[in-house]
Amino acid sequence: MTVTASARTSRSRAMRIGVPALIAALVVGVFASACVGTLDIPVSTTWDAVFSFNPADSNHLLVRHQRIPRALLSAVVGFGIGVAGAVMQALTRNPLAEPGLLGVNAGAAVAIAVGISFFGITTVGGYMWLGAIGAAIAGSLVYVLGGVRRGTNAVRLVLAGAALTVVLTALTHFVLVNSPDEVYDRFRHWMVGSLAGRGFDAVYAAGALILIGVLLAFSLARALDSAMLGEDLSRSLGGSPAKIWGLAGLAVILLAGAATAAAGPIVFVGLAAPHLARLLVGANHLRVLPLSGLIAAVLMVVADTLGRIIPEQGEIGVGIMASLIGGPFFIYLVRRRRMAEL
Repeated sequence: MTVTASARTSRSRAMRIGVPALIAALVVGVFASACVGTLDIPVSTTWDAVFSFNPADSNHLLVRHQRIPRALLSAVVGFGIGVAGAVMQALTRNPLAEPGLLGVNAGAAVAIAVGISFFGITTVGGYMWLGAIGAAIAGSLVYVLGGVRRGTNAVRLVLAGAALTVVLTALTHFVLVNSPDEVYDRFRHWMVGSLAGRGFDAVYAAGALILIGVLLAFSLARALDSAMLGEDLSRSLGGSPAKIWGLAGLAVILLAGAATAAAGPIVFVGLAAPHLARLLVGANHLRVLPLSGLIAAVLMVVADTLGRIIPEQGEIGVGIMASLIGGPFFIYLVRRRRMAEL
């Protein structure tokens, strides 16, 4: 009993300290990200562009209309992916689950490949809407193929997602192989995960969808706690597994679909952030969901910033940088602790 009370106190303290610390790190990271780019702009100029904007100053225009939206979008996308990952791991009771298991990434990829190849869509806004539609269709198909209406079977849902991902990936390759070289060249920039060229329109569009998904996921926090106990225990506690799965699946599609459409496939963040959150505050989803979102947001901002600092020319896609930074750290955690503890 003493150990349980001590653990509860420790997790409460971690929440009280962790949330303000992560918010502070996120604010600093977003400002630092706005200071970095191909053109060197002094920190003081970036500060003035934020708080004393001069529309006649070209540096202020660059910071205000390109760098700030990009930094904000990386935080928004990261928060969405982190919350989506926590929901997926609770639903499937699988510590290796991530939003891509619902076929979201593969659905967005095939929709964008078709859009570029057959309709000549090359704008960021066009990619966003294509990606969102493709992710929504793929996620819905996985739910239908997984037979959620006949019962909540995590293994069946994961297998349906894996099978549909294989089919959609093959379809994407088929479209790209039979398209002109410039189609593949445009597609690969999205495929590696990139936030370049995103403006406030992308922030507003992705932010609105992710906000709806976050509110829906937070409203299911208690239900996710019971879902992790299994279908029978969840039902005995008064929950409706089919309803929980349906609403949680909709939240994941909104969160991961909007994030993937805005930034491309980000495959690691949604896996690692929930583990780190549970390591700090336990399995209570009222705490795990916001902390997972904040951890993922900070990771995305750091990855996007470093992706522009490290190379002498050009930049490294945020999807690649997130995996390069987070992968070794995640392996370190797994080696130090049993997976069940994560």
